[in-house]
Amino acid sequence: MNSNRIAETIAQQIALLDPFLSSQEDLLKEVSHHLVTTFHQGGRLFLVGSGPFGTIASLLGQTFIHRQTLERPALPAIALTNDAGLASYLAADNQSSQLFSRQLRAMATAQDTLLVLSGTEITAADQEVLETARQLGCKTILIASEQTTPTGTAPDLSLLLPTDSAPRLLEGVLMTGNLLCSLVEEELFGI
Repeated sequence: MNSNRIAETIAQQIALLDPFLSSQEDLLKEVSHHLVTTFHQGGRLFLVGSGPFGTIASLLGQTFIHRQTLERPALPAIALTNDAGLASYLAADNQSSQLFSRQLRAMATAQDTLLVLSGTEITAADQEVLETARQLGCKTILIASEQTTPTGTAPDLSLLLPTDSAPRLLEGVLMTGNLLCSLVEEELFGI
């Protein structure tokens, strides 16, 4: 029984990533080139994600700061998902949807880029931070399920994975983020 589950999981991930990466190659290059331009111009990458995508945003932020595949200078990436104190302070005032937008408003400039990681639905906090980024002049990028439909401000660039399976989506978002970091490293530091 376990062998069937393993084979099924592998087949699902291959069925998701193979066509996605093949069909989105140009967009992946565009997103990575935009991130390189952001860093060259002194901008920063802000990452957000609600629920389990917050953990992935933190991990990817650390990867941009530390390294993906080679020793190199840190890249300015900030995950806005790590402030539990602010989260509980805002929740106490029924303002949870402002968790990311308040932080972004305090730190971001028009030279920065916002990367939103999402599932099959955009949360109120994700939607609000997209609107705030637009007001500040930041470029916005979304990595999510293709079933996701922003209800307000649409991102500038979207990498949409063709799945509604939560485990496959989490894995796909993480893999896509790691791939973007590798592409950025290659362009900036020539591996």
